[in-house]
Amino acid sequence: MAYRRQSPPQMQAATEQVAVVPTSPVKTPKASRVRMMRQYDLVERVRSYNPDTNEDLLNRAYVYAMKAHGSQTRASGDPYFSHPLEVAAILTDLKLDDATIVAALLHDTIEDTEATRAEIDQIFGSEIGALVEGLTKLKRLELVSREAKQAENLRKLLLAISDDVRVLLVKLADRLHNMRTLEFVPPESRKRIAEETLDIYAPLAGRMGMQEMREELEDLSFRTLDPEAHAVVKQRLDALAERNRNLIGEIETQLTTNLRSNGLTAKVYGRRKKPFSIWTKMERKSIGFEQLSDIFAFRVIVSDIEACYRALGIVHTTWPVVPGRFKDYISTPKQNDYRSIHTTVIGPGNQRVELQIRTEEMHRIAEFGIAAHVLYKDGTVSPTERLKRESNAFAWLRSTIAILSEGANPEEFLEHTKLELFHDQVFCFTPKGKLIALPRHANVIDFAYAVHTDVGNSAVGCKINGKFSPLSSELQNGDEVEVLTSEAQSAPPSAWEALARTGKARAAIRRATRTAVRDQYAGLGRRIVERLFERAKLDYADDKLKGALPRLARNSIDDVMAAVGRGEMKASNVARAMYPDYKEERGARYGAKKGPALKAPADPHRSPSAIPIRGINSDLPVHFAPNGGAVPGDRIVGIVTPGKGITIYPIQSPALKDFEEEPERWLDVRWDVDDTTPQRFPARILVQNVNEPGSLAQVATVIAEHDGNIDNISMHRRSPDFTELTIDLEVYDLKHLSAIIAQLRAKSVVAQVERVNG
Repeated sequence: MAYRRQSPPQMQAATEQVAVVPTSPVKTPKASRVRMMRQYDLVERVRSYNPDTNEDLLNRAYVYAMKAHGSQTRASGDPYFSHPLEVAAILTDLKLDDATIVAALLHDTIEDTEATRAEIDQIFGSEIGALVEGLTKLKRLELVSREAKQAENLRKLLLAISDDVRVLLVKLADRLHNMRTLEFVPPESRKRIAEETLDIYAPLAGRMGMQEMREELEDLSFRTLDPEAHAVVKQRLDALAERNRNLIGEIETQLTTNLRSNGLTAKVYGRRKKPFSIWTKMERKSIGFEQLSDIFAFRVIVSDIEACYRALGIVHTTWPVVPGRFKDYISTPKQNDYRSIHTTVIGPGNQRVELQIRTEEMHRIAEFGIAAHVLYKDGTVSPTERLKRESNAFAWLRSTIAILSEGANPEEFLEHTKLELFHDQVFCFTPKGKLIALPRHANVIDFAYAVHTDVGNSAVGCKINGKFSPLSSELQNGDEVEVLTSEAQSAPPSAWEALARTGKARAAIRRATRTAVRDQYAGLGRRIVERLFERAKLDYADDKLKGALPRLARNSIDDVMAAVGRGEMKASNVARAMYPDYKEERGARYGAKKGPALKAPADPHRSPSAIPIRGINSDLPVHFAPNGGAVPGDRIVGIVTPGKGITIYPIQSPALKDFEEEPERWLDVRWDVDDTTPQRFPARILVQNVNEPGSLAQVATVIAEHDGNIDNISMHRRSPDFTELTIDLEVYDLKHLSAIIAQLRAKSVVAQVERVNG
């Protein structure tokens, strides 16, 4: 379907040369109009592959759609009915069932005519009515290339086709015919439609295994978006074909003869690659046209799988093999169900020849993809049910839709879906031999989530081909990957999201992270609520809170607890919802400006209502004072920070004055550190250091010798003789910090050391 830039009269002539049969264009004189396919033509096309077709149903649909569209016309001036008719013709080439052909004829009737769903149900049945309504909803989406809207529309598109995949097939055929007649559309819309086709519909057709349709959609889009490049590539291809006019026939003959002489009957077809495929390869590899070596490809069709491998042996013993160009997609099929053996040899005339060896069944699936599974067959099960059993491509579609149900935002979903639509694949194995297909550049994190979400969430290490490797290691074809897991890890680090390459892995990591954070907030909220009830001497029970949910405008107890933990709801509101007579204590427990301000409880370590603090790796969302931290041994207080959880301050921190007017944010907290698993806590010290060579090294040495860890250091020259060092440390407890400070004070290069209380 390629063309070069033409003058208006030439363009008019070119657009009128539309095919009666879409796959076999017939040239007509300039002034003639295309003859629309008649009823008997349509019936004969369907009967050619389905002798039991319901002729009456097809005839009724033809007449109904023609009358419904009446005198409507397209932008080209053709009767509007020519469009659904051409869409139906495309689908007959895919050998689809009667219901799909009828849905194609009717697909614009509800949207553009007076027809209704009820009327279509009554005349043609509910199955066809549901297909037509699904297509009507898709048309109303008005897909555009603006990212946010396009993302949401892609979600709707995939959700709409999840119920019946035939909706997708009709939609793709509809888009293909619209692309074939795109020259009649205004230029601004033409570019938008072509971009959208190249972004979504062409790769989606490819993912569904419909290679022929994908190639035509890509080429038509390329012709619209970059006509000069398209014309140049086509011109070079035509010139090459003229120079090698007899080459394809010669190679076909030699291949057929060689195979026959070795007792193998095969059909050999030669073809040249499409301009878009050539152009993208030139861009991807940064090479010129003359450097391309596999412009021609040959398909060798044999009877069975054994014959495929026999043909491969004959070819490899007849012509030299090009190293690194062999791929066996029969033993490891692509996720879109594609199966073939690919190899490249140096053929006649020292010409590189790419061969694709496959059976008739494989060839049918390679051309028609999921449509090959939706043939009329015996009609005992629905096409969707058959696809669930037979098609990996449909499995990908269902898994993509499953990601949708998890509620990822539209822009992220679009990004991830595009990643998976476009990427080539690598094939790896589990230790038990299960094949896992992933996009190129995928790593072990992606592999783990492809095995199972729980495996990904609990992954802590891996072995690739028996050797320990980082989880971020990029995988290669044939790698055997063993993922090491730990029950102690229930959620992955949030940083993994940036490392993952697949949409499934990223969505699962984000979901697990959100769940873990929510669980932390809910746990914190529950402790805050329970301790308030203890102090108020009120009985708390989940059943009683359940009855108060409407008053709190929350759907579940976890929602309430998470809201309290995030600081979005006061614990006193929960008490008031359960006990309407409850009155909040209004004392100056911590926050009064006068009296015992900033004073902790008498003994927070033994306070039964204090919340235990175990560190930043606990099950609570805990943070430490930003300008000084806190360490075990300090008397501490917690401040609820909305959206962050608890911030822990030493009781002597001057920053607590900022919260005097908000007593409801203050929490009783206590240290609950396990001595058997020590962990470090943040602290800050201020060091006045003599300005002489080696003084900083002495300070760092003291800290290192006493097992302290320097997290950050900043320097400020106060005078020519002294430098002020602000050092953020990580220490085990107050005793550890005090020992480091004492040793620093003993150094002659240190004039003064003091702890900073943020």
